[in-house]
Amino acid sequence: MALLFSIIVPVYNREEEVKELLESLARQSDKGFEAVIVEDGSTLPCRATAEAFAPEVDLQYFFKDNEGRSPARNYGMEHARGDYFIFVDSDCILPPDYIANLRRCLDEKWRDCYGGPDDAHSSFTDTQKAINFAMTSFLTTGGIRGGKVRMEKFVPRTFNMGFSREVYEKVGGFREMFSEDIDMSTRIRLGGYSPELLREVKVFHKRRGTLAKFWRQVHVFGMSRITLQLLYPGSMKAVHWAPAIFTIGAVTLIVLSFFNPMWLIPLAVYLLALWITACIDTRSVKVGCRAVAASMVQLLGYGTGFLRAYIWKIVLRHGRDEEQEIKMRKGK
Repeated sequence: MALLFSIIVPVYNREEEVKELLESLARQSDKGFEAVIVEDGSTLPCRATAEAFAPEVDLQYFFKDNEGRSPARNYGMEHARGDYFIFVDSDCILPPDYIANLRRCLDEKWRDCYGGPDDAHSSFTDTQKAINFAMTSFLTTGGIRGGKVRMEKFVPRTFNMGFSREVYEKVGGFREMFSEDIDMSTRIRLGGYSPELLREVKVFHKRRGTLAKFWRQVHVFGMSRITLQLLYPGSMKAVHWAPAIFTIGAVTLIVLSFFNPMWLIPLAVYLLALWITACIDTRSVKVGCRAVAASMVQLLGYGTGFLRAYIWKIVLRHGRDEEQEIKMRKGK
């Protein structure tokens, strides 16, 4: 019997995104999957939208009390019928050959856990394309997220990752915390499995729609790196310090420029390199300009979050405040 995939999607007030995601699932060339939509206490449920795709997609829809994305994903795994769990965010669109490519990769070589890259779709807004550049460019730390730069072991993320039911039964589900996908990937590796990057199994990922929302997201990412270091001592690598070092360096150069404007030259050269690369990658001067701003948000947002958590949790020895992390995770 062919392997049945369960695509598990936590949802919170994202009806329009769910529609676009399900439209992409309906176009899959390989139909050997089910979609498990878990509505996490939304005030604007997507039940009607989801169930409208039932004739085209093998679909399970569940509504539960709001507890966060991790409990929603765990709920989905508890009710999934598949042998292999796939996780994508509600703001993702899957290319028509996603499942076919994944099945081919697993047939060629079995992977108990995999992660795939993300990209910007032509239909995305200029800001979404700019944010995608910031999160994937080799000129920012985003390059390691898609496996482009091997500065650390590849870590699958929940916008595009999957693992077998066997992994779930051995390792358990996601924890409700900052960077729960990194925590899960770490536990999978400690469980004796080796997550692999499958470059041909990609998704189109919208990410945040505004730079303000993007700032908050990456700021939390920066804080989460300290949480992960406390959970897994020794897990922090030099690359994780890069945005913090950039933040300190940029502020220092700006302060020194008040005495001599020449101090701004290194920063100006870097910004120019970002702009040229973004214009070439996105084939748009307008998106290139926004990509510079998005890259600054990515580096400074992550850097300040990292420094904030490092000072509070490590220097001042306050450690983890799990209740506060969960509140911030939910945006409260």
